[in-house]
Amino acid sequence: NASASNSGGMGVHVALRVGRGGVGRAARALTRSFSSSADGQLRVQVSAGIKTLIYNNPKKLNAWTSKLMMGIRAELDEAASNPSIGAVVLTGTDPYYCAGVDLGAMVSKPMWPSALHALLVSQNTALFETFLCFPKPLFAAVNGPAIGASVTSATLGEGIIASEKATFHTPFHALGIVPEGCSSVHFARLMGEENAERMLGAEGWKPTAAEALGAGLVQKVVPHEDLLSEAQKMAEEWVAAAKPKKLVADNLLEEYKAVNEAESRALADAFLSPSFFENQANMATKKGKTSKALFFSAVKALRPLWGMSLPAPKANS
Repeated sequence: NASASNSGGMGVHVALRVGRGGVGRAARALTRSFSSSADGQLRVQVSAGIKTLIYNNPKKLNAWTSKLMMGIRAELDEAASNPSIGAVVLTGTDPYYCAGVDLGAMVSKPMWPSALHALLVSQNTALFETFLCFPKPLFAAVNGPAIGASVTSATLGEGIIASEKATFHTPFHALGIVPEGCSSVHFARLMGEENAERMLGAEGWKPTAAEALGAGLVQKVVPHEDLLSEAQKMAEEWVAAAKPKKLVADNLLEEYKAVNEAESRALADAFLSPSFFENQANMATKKGKTSKALFFSAVKALRPLWGMSLPAPKANS
């Protein structure tokens, strides 16, 4: 659940790693692996006041399950209140950075359409507010393919440093849904209208690390093996210079919170729209998943009945 922050029952394993050069900065790294509340899906390293959160579910391409999002929220809450933590870096266990939100895992039980709509709005809003409202510097070290919400959330921090193996994909148009994570506004400010439309629109442009650097989506590209050390350096330098949060310095936080709320309502509308179900049915048919295609077709056909319980879409959402 993206809005949950209780980390009770979290199993913690602590190991002190001693490097070849003695008790240096890297050798003092503290590693904690979650064994219960996040089922090992999130690993944590702390070195020289920089906390690194590592998405660790490679079998599912590090997709954000409800447990992983709960772990991220808990660790960011802890970092926010811990005076020994100066900044946070987000990264993933190879080969993927993150395949985005696992929606099926978030919505784990049947519910009335109106309740589902409200849940989608609240969870999506809370998910991105976790990143928007984090009070300390936040960086993304993108080690491989990044998809959907993992891309948009990464842009809300102070910078993205990318491995040469990274790619960035926001396939909202292909999925029949709308942009989220403030990308409907923020992407154009980062990259210009043309590049934003290429990524968010029908083209579905998936830039490589080098292309993303040229477009302005990322701030630095480094060899894959140097990614974490360079991200650590970037975060340490930001903290040492006492730089403010970008969204705060640019006076964008309140605007983006409002954008996030509007996008979340529009996203919930899109997930429960006839076009979304038709899109899902067509995709299932192309993949030879007949029963799944029939399910989505039936849901679409019955939407005039169950859709009466849904709130009317907002005029500007």
